[in-house]
Amino acid sequence: MVTCREPDPPAEVTRLTERYLSFLTHAQDADGAFHNRLGFDRVWTDQPGLGDWWGRAIWGLGTAAARCPAPWVRQEALLAFTRGASCRSAAPRAMAFAALGAAELLRAEPGNEAAAALLADAAAAIGTPDDDPCWSWPHDRLTYANAALAEAVIAAGDLLGDPLMLLSGLRMLTWLLDIQVSGGHLSVLPAVGWQRGRPRLRHDQQPIEVAALADACATAAAVTGDEVWHLGLRRAAGWFLGDNDAGQEMWDPATGGGYDGLTPRGPNLNQGAESTLALISTLQHHVPRGHPV
Repeated sequence: MVTCREPDPPAEVTRLTERYLSFLTHAQDADGAFHNRLGFDRVWTDQPGLGDWWGRAIWGLGTAAARCPAPWVRQEALLAFTRGASCRSAAPRAMAFAALGAAELLRAEPGNEAAAALLADAAAAIGTPDDDPCWSWPHDRLTYANAALAEAVIAAGDLLGDPLMLLSGLRMLTWLLDIQVSGGHLSVLPAVGWQRGRPRLRHDQQPIEVAALADACATAAAVTGDEVWHLGLRRAAGWFLGDNDAGQEMWDPATGGGYDGLTPRGPNLNQGAESTLALISTLQHHVPRGHPV
């Protein structure tokens, strides 16, 4: 997903895309499900399934099929996407991740029936937000990558021509953004999540939350043109660049890696893959003028 979103990728990045595509197609079974755990001996240690890894794989494949400049990558990704898009997960988040890939493909191929059906079913699986203005969310618990659910509903409402669904998604994202802004900067939900009616904790904050908000705000901005979503994007980039609860940068300029979390004592200096991808995907949307990233 990240490599294919680069507008003019150098050859090195295209080679990475090819490698990642090869991994995904190797992980996929004939029915469209995906393995999730590969041993050091290159033998899969699990059975193919439809968890978050399926949704993320479909997200990546849909993005590659829609955006990659290499024609053969687009063709192979489309084949794997179509196979995987025939599946349905019982997990709303997995469906949301898959829906984001379906939305990418629908923007490039508006007549793609498999993508449209998956997007519609994902929006139904996510549900509609509660009428309570203090909890405008379809579920009683917020966990991780929450904004991906709102983005999926926004994309479905926009691409499937459903104004009420679009409004539901925008209401979800508005509330989610409002509750995660403190003192003019992002203060995202912690890794433990937040249960309705329970006290909210402030740490540890994870980069995936910020990246999900950035993606959702970018989609909302493209659909509505409203400045509030551009402000959300700037705040998401700002979180990585030091405009956060600790006032510290959440990346290492020496390596380009993203730090794994924001703790009460400052950044967790470990630089994991998910955190680095969250940093890159956020800054693909917006890099403040004059910043060296």
